[in-house]
Amino acid sequence: MKFVDHVQIKVRSGDGGAGAVHFRREKYVPRGGPDGGDGGDGGSVFIEADENLYTLMDLRHAQHQFAEDGAPGGPQTATGKTGDDIVMRVPPGTVAHDEGAGTPIGEVTAHGERLTLAEGGQGGQGNAAFKTATNQAPRHAQDGTPGEEKQVTLELKLLADVGLVGLPNAGKSTLISAVSAAEPEQAEYPFTTLTPSLGMVYVGEEASFVMADLPGIIEGASEGKGLGTRFLRHIERNAVLLFLIPVTTKDLAGELETLLSELRAHDPALLEKPRVVAVSKIDVLSEDERALLPEILGEAFGEEELVLPVSSVAQIGIEQLKRTLWEHVADARGAGQATVG
Repeated sequence: MKFVDHVQIKVRSGDGGAGAVHFRREKYVPRGGPDGGDGGDGGSVFIEADENLYTLMDLRHAQHQFAEDGAPGGPQTATGKTGDDIVMRVPPGTVAHDEGAGTPIGEVTAHGERLTLAEGGQGGQGNAAFKTATNQAPRHAQDGTPGEEKQVTLELKLLADVGLVGLPNAGKSTLISAVSAAEPEQAEYPFTTLTPSLGMVYVGEEASFVMADLPGIIEGASEGKGLGTRFLRHIERNAVLLFLIPVTTKDLAGELETLLSELRAHDPALLEKPRVVAVSKIDVLSEDERALLPEILGEAFGEEELVLPVSSVAQIGIEQLKRTLWEHVADARGAGQATVG
């Protein structure tokens, strides 16, 4: 299924039904009183989080969502039928924006959580509701209130504990395949990963976290170059960031700074997230070169960065990387910052 993380939808809730003007007409009751019933409420439009979904693809070709109007009231104080609601199922992490008002409506993050996009109009009162001691035969009723109409944008921000960040061909897809059961496309050309992939990483019997493999970032991504900012927003929901840099890179520290600069340009708060740097593809080094890695990495990154050398192909350092990431995720969850339980 194609990954779709942004759709625009026109939503309209139902109008409330009009109240009825009616009087009792019964045999042997010559002067029946008012018995007009209330109109039914209009249907509302909702989104509801479904953990079995990971894309907004189903809504891409259903861009008009109009709920049913409420039915008018009837005689014998019968209330009109309430209009049917529309409930659109979306992945957890979906954010709704009211484009006309330029404001966010809200978001759904947990399975079954529901958000109202457009609330149905209220049914009007029938004339039975207006009977008083001084007005025994009211000949008026209320109209129902109108529903709401909005142009809504739905935007998906993936919920994952760890976001995997790196330039194209850093080996992200290979790494997530090595630590989880995810099977992203892999090839030796830029932008192999055109859609995010999620993988469940298990660390022991009871410890696990979700990792997201995000499409490669290039210098200028925050300005629209390459795949642009389309996937940068997914990083906003990650509790921990894992930066992947190939050991074959000529300037290790420079590549990390490029990645950090793009995140900073998109949202400076992203740099406040806990992060780990993994230097990948160390299987291409000789044993003597690997022995010098601690010194090389120390000179390149200093003591400020937590740097782990790994090889996804040779499974070198993978278990240590998983344990380290889990420690950060557990800390974030304890602080109430993690997005996946």
